[in-house]
Amino acid sequence: MLTRRSGLGGRFWSLFASSTMSNLGDGIGRVGFPLLAATLTRDPVLIASFTTFAFLPWLLFALVSGALVDRLDRRRVMMGANLFRSVVVGALAASVVAGEARIWMLYVAAFLLGTAETLYDSAARAILPQVVRRDQLEAGNGRLEASEIACQSFLGAPVGSALFVVAAAGPFLANSVGFLIAAVLLFLVPGAYRVRRGERAEEVAGTGSAPRSKLRREIGEGLRWLWRHRFLRSLMVLVSLVGMAQEAVMALLVLYVLEELALGEAALGLFLVGAGAGGLVGGLLSERLVRGFSRGRIIPLTILASGCAFALTGLVVVPAVLAVGLLVGAAAVTVFNVTTMVLRQTLIPAEMFGRVQGAWRTLVWGMLPLGALLGGVVAAQFGVRALYLGSGVLQLGLALALWAVLRGHRQLVDGLDERGGAVAAPASGEMPAAPDEEPRHQGTAGAGS
Repeated sequence: MLTRRSGLGGRFWSLFASSTMSNLGDGIGRVGFPLLAATLTRDPVLIASFTTFAFLPWLLFALVSGALVDRLDRRRVMMGANLFRSVVVGALAASVVAGEARIWMLYVAAFLLGTAETLYDSAARAILPQVVRRDQLEAGNGRLEASEIACQSFLGAPVGSALFVVAAAGPFLANSVGFLIAAVLLFLVPGAYRVRRGERAEEVAGTGSAPRSKLRREIGEGLRWLWRHRFLRSLMVLVSLVGMAQEAVMALLVLYVLEELALGEAALGLFLVGAGAGGLVGGLLSERLVRGFSRGRIIPLTILASGCAFALTGLVVVPAVLAVGLLVGAAAVTVFNVTTMVLRQTLIPAEMFGRVQGAWRTLVWGMLPLGALLGGVVAAQFGVRALYLGSGVLQLGLALALWAVLRGHRQLVDGLDERGGAVAAPASGEMPAAPDEEPRHQGTAGAGS
């Protein structure tokens, strides 16, 4: 019934089931990692460094991972990444059971998990336009985002907290099992997903062979395409600053709960449940919001709401304020993520999506470890409350900058639905022109002609 009513098809729901299990296990581990770190040290810099190691691979490997995703079958890449993550988390669980866990082990595990995630996430984002139609991208992304938030916060966060109270190794064992089940469920997604050159974004990949060009040349093509696209280039810079400001705060949420609010470990999971509620609402409403309002308005308004939520949390240290702030912030960020992802999936050619997305994530996600590290330094000097307030104020300024950029490209952004999806690259394999640089070429808003 769910398949018939949504019209997204059986392949999407098989992908959805795998993603849900992966997110459930990840959500359980997401609470376990900071709680384990807090038992090993209370140094804000050391705790924030865990996030730094988790996102550092995006700065180092996102470009290569994106190029590999464009060469390989995307479903198999996701399966392999999940199996690898299952082994890494399982090994960490064994060290906790043996009583040999050390803070450096968390750093190593975070780095390895982040490296696998550069492949998994790039493939997961690239495969969706091959599974659903262009006009279903908002619905598909919204449901995947809602599932991620719901599993990581509604289910994963409280379960992870409870498991940690019972046994410190519990969250990591459950995380490992979740990744394993997710890899198995990907077998239920039929078809091959290796993209051929010149293929349109809405077509399903066939059995074509990987491009023969050198990996370095392919990476360069993705970098040049993104750099020449004025709109995506400007948006990428602002999104990277938004992510840095938000990650600086979220990396130290555990200290806000344990020290500022003086609550126990189990309370962290309860607060994340509230964030999950907001994320779930945001994911489910994203499609309706885009239909009722322009993307140019939705994107800056979400960051405006997030900035207000963080600033208020820094000013008023009350559990209820933190709960409401996390709920509003999560809803806003989820809508923001869905909307900006659809922009990229629409504007970037299918055969280049992995490389361009890798270039995007190199900066955007590469700034997250810097944000976490800076957050730890600021909190050590001025306190966690000052960090929350500063992050909120910074996001308010970035919301204004986003509004200016989107207004300057209003015709491009608001005309996507009328003009359709991305345009295929030339059959010769030449660099497709960034449409923002060539507005007179057939009036396309896609990924070059």
